[in-house]
Order: sequence, then C-alpha cells, then structure tokens
Amino acid sequence: MQPNAVTHVAALTLNHEPVPAEQSVHDDPTTAATALGEFGGLEVGVWEMSPGVMTDVEAEELFVVLSGAATVEFDDGSPALALRAGDVVRLAGGSHTVWTVTETLRKVYLA
Repeated sequence: MQPNAVTHVAALTLNHEPVPAEQSVHDDPTTAATALGEFGGLEVGVWEMSPGVMTDVEAEELFVVLSGAATVEFDDGSPALALRAGDVVRLAGGSHTVWTVTETLRKVYLA
C-alpha cells in the first residue's frame, strides 16, 4: 500500500483455502489473507475466516474487526474474547487459541 492512498478492504476479493486438517476442529472453515504492505516495520494486511472452528498459534498482532462475529478462546486461562465489527484486539505472540467464527470474520491486522 502506497502512502497517501486508500484501499477499500471491505470489498477486497480474497482467495480462501481450507484450514489445514491439524487445525480444523469443526465445520471445515476456510481462511484467506493478503498483505497490503509495511508500516513502521510491521506487516499490514487483511485476513478472513469463514464460519467454523480452528486452532492457531498467534503472532504478536493488533487488529481491527471489520465484519463478522467470532469468539477466541485461550489455553492459558485468559478470558475469551467475543469479537464484532469495530473491535480492536491485541494478541500476544505464541498464544494458543481456538477461533469459533459464527459469521465470516474479516480483520485488518498489524503484525
């Protein structure tokens, strides 16, 4: 993404792929992502997940939910997060999570 430019990420076409079998827990979710560029040494991108349940190990990340709904649970006892459009979330690198997406979730991330 170039400086002094705009990208309408809500309408950006993303190519989904199945979640790897070892991460897929329920309903065969798919994910898609595209990097938009870098800002202050961080990657900026868009990520999306279809309804379903998957596990993940997180990168250090800050993101804004654009659309959809999900719950993120942590195996370290941290409280679960209920995500909706407009939420800003910070994830700690190395966190083991379970994502339960009930409405296709799209986010813009910095990682």
